[in-house]
Amino acid sequence: MRKLIVKLCPKLGGAYFTIMALIILLIFTTMHVFAVDDMWTVANRIIKDVYTKLAGVSTVLAGLMTAVAVVGAKLSNNQHKVDQAWDWLKRIWIAWAVINGIGAFLAYVVPLFSGLATLDITP
Repeated sequence: MRKLIVKLCPKLGGAYFTIMALIILLIFTTMHVFAVDDMWTVANRIIKDVYTKLAGVSTVLAGLMTAVAVVGAKLSNNQHKVDQAWDWLKRIWIAWAVINGIGAFLAYVVPLFSGLATLDITP
């Protein structure tokens, strides 16, 4: 029987070896992952981390752009350019306040409403 199979398919042994080697490699290279937290806890942690970094970068950039706007306003000899520098300064600090205001809202106000979206049905 074996001779008949080898005669009909001479490359069957090589293909079988290749397929088995790939299956064994697949088994050994797959990684078993077990989730410690649920999806919402991880998403909350990621959002807080990203926002913390965003608030830090926005504060540094607001300080840098404030310095640039003030130096531009003080060194300019044209009143139009001075007015533009002060307008940019207002825009910078309004944007900074909005970015940090969103974070303050998410950190302090949203937890106050966390239990209000559920119905407590007690008999």
